[in-house]
Amino acid sequence: MMPELKEGNALHQQVKDAIIELIKNGEYKPNSQLPTEAEFCDEYGVSRTTVRSALQQLSTEGYVYRKRGSGTFVSPDKVKQVLTTTVDQFTTQIEMQGKKPLIKVLKLEVVPADEYLADMLKIEDGEPVNMLERVRYVNEEPLQYEIAYLPWYKTPGLNQKACEESLYKLLETQFELKLSRTVESLELFTADEESADKLHVNIGDPCLSLDTVAYTKDGTIIEYSKTIFRGDLAHFVIERNYDK
Repeated sequence: MMPELKEGNALHQQVKDAIIELIKNGEYKPNSQLPTEAEFCDEYGVSRTTVRSALQQLSTEGYVYRKRGSGTFVSPDKVKQVLTTTVDQFTTQIEMQGKKPLIKVLKLEVVPADEYLADMLKIEDGEPVNMLERVRYVNEEPLQYEIAYLPWYKTPGLNQKACEESLYKLLETQFELKLSRTVESLELFTADEESADKLHVNIGDPCLSLDTVAYTKDGTIIEYSKTIFRGDLAHFVIERNYDK
């Protein structure tokens, strides 16, 4: 049953909120197709411009996704990830939600550090760096595309197969490098050609970009990485502990 529109907010906002309510109460299930723009116009008594604006906002916020030539569909349930702790690894967090995790290594090669990487890793220009490119999947859908850079002098002979598991655990077991802290920066990002191809989304689709710098206890930078998350699948939880 369609919620009724009320006076007050802009019409497109009301249509958007009404559709969100139907998604949340299960009227529209994940991956099901929504009514057409014309059907929404008839149901709510609004113009196609109003409906189109509402659907565009829903797409930007990750509630729905569009298939060219097919229509608009409800996004799958988002995958919850806790940003404030590295205790629960990716695999553990995903399995606790009853989902199937998978990490695939696309590439592992040694490259010379350019000026930007040298600055991020606090090494000299041209020093060798391990470049690790991976995609993380949940229930066979790509969720994250990441490129990590690690100074070669600290991680020589990095094992590619082992990188299909927790990288931080590998650093500890293979190189005795125990991470002490990470500094992370999260911002909005629209999918470019490369990330769209890796994440199976369209160029320009809403995503999130997470830059991470990882430190050992003595302050050495052991990793700089950039991770792109699909906006229609990712959901972040931030915990704050005020106990002293």
